[in-house]
Amino acid sequence: MKNLSQRILALTIFSIAMGLLEAAVVVYLRELYYPMGFSFPLIPIDKPLIAITEMLREAATLVMLVGVGYLFGQNFIQRFAGFLLSFAIWDIFYYVFLKILLNWPESFFTWDVLFLLPVTWAGPVLAPIIISLTMIYYAYIFLKTDYAFPKSRLSLKHWIILLIPTSIVFLSFIWDPMIYLIEQFGFISIFSLTEEKLLSGLSTYIPTHFNWPLFIIGEIGLLIFILCYHRFKIKNFKIN
Repeated sequence: MKNLSQRILALTIFSIAMGLLEAAVVVYLRELYYPMGFSFPLIPIDKPLIAITEMLREAATLVMLVGVGYLFGQNFIQRFAGFLLSFAIWDIFYYVFLKILLNWPESFFTWDVLFLLPVTWAGPVLAPIIISLTMIYYAYIFLKTDYAFPKSRLSLKHWIILLIPTSIVFLSFIWDPMIYLIEQFGFISIFSLTEEKLLSGLSTYIPTHFNWPLFIIGEIGLLIFILCYHRFKIKNFKIN
């Protein structure tokens, strides 16, 4: 257990540092593209190299989080928990450092572009923070369960069930920008848009509303899953 505490501490320090690194990149980008302060609609990135580099950076960030999660754990459950914990701490401190450096966001309901892969995610800052706190809780339950029941694992059935609320939350993040693109290009056409045309279409996008009902349904589903998973493991352990 002592060794686990040390690994959690190291993972936390690494993730906070990543949050600062991510915030620093945003500070540079906003100085270049939003010298008067960030707001919608997004300013078109006139150089394709910058847009491609930014997407590659986001992909590289995920690779780094997966990598540190792998190094953190000694089995799959621990590694998955490490990834979730690292992602959550990184995301929370990303906003903490942006607040310190830029005094942004103005509130928890300030809209932000959350991710660009595989499509644009957008929503109030509060939403990803809630998800990050949920991920920390997931990591806690997985590590607690693994410590009590070393043979714990996520079966295919678990993954399928978990995919449902995860997909609902994902849909809530892309709902507003996707509705905007559908109004511009039509439902069928958006699936064949080039990256350049997609970014161009979103250059006039101003958020209208976040689909909180969809988000809340997904969030409740995530909490029900992890609580049921933990109770099932306890019950199964007592039976055996």
